[in-house]
Amino acid sequence: MFVNPAAAKSVNGDTYEITGAGTFNAQTKSVSAAGTFTHKIPNGTVIESGVWTSNQLISFDSYGAAPNALRQRGIVAGVPGFRPNPMPMSLNPVPIGGLAVFRIRLLPASGMPMSALLQVNCSLGDAPRDRSADGIRLKLEKSPTEFSEELGGSVMFLAMPPQPNTPGKSKQQEPGSDAAPTPNN
Repeated sequence: MFVNPAAAKSVNGDTYEITGAGTFNAQTKSVSAAGTFTHKIPNGTVIESGVWTSNQLISFDSYGAAPNALRQRGIVAGVPGFRPNPMPMSLNPVPIGGLAVFRIRLLPASGMPMSALLQVNCSLGDAPRDRSADGIRLKLEKSPTEFSEELGGSVMFLAMPPQPNTPGKSKQQEPGSDAAPTPNN
């Protein structure tokens, strides 16, 4: 998973901007993700910033694969100046769309840590009409304030294909999903 950056706004005009990256497995609900956040009031003044972490996936609804999404977004496999990755496409991560909900821990530079639910939408694949744009939503726990107006951003999930069996491994690894920042075009 990559989020680079995405923002959400509350009804009172406050915003949270989130960036981050990590991996998750939809089958086991395991997550290892982290990033930064900035909380601003309506006039743009930053009132809080810090880092966030997540180790719990609440849900993931896939919209399906979008194998040409990297090329369409101007991202190519391999290292610039070198040949493209010669590995068959079946061994490379495949972009997918979906809606993921994570339990996160916000750790501000000053102040008390907070728990929240972070909803991340990647509009690739067969996204529903009401989810046709990348974005985030944030619900702070123990607070009535919801940041439910998506202000856009760049989000991508990458499905990792099953790894072939290798000596010393008894079973195939489960495919998971990665999210990481994508360049803004």
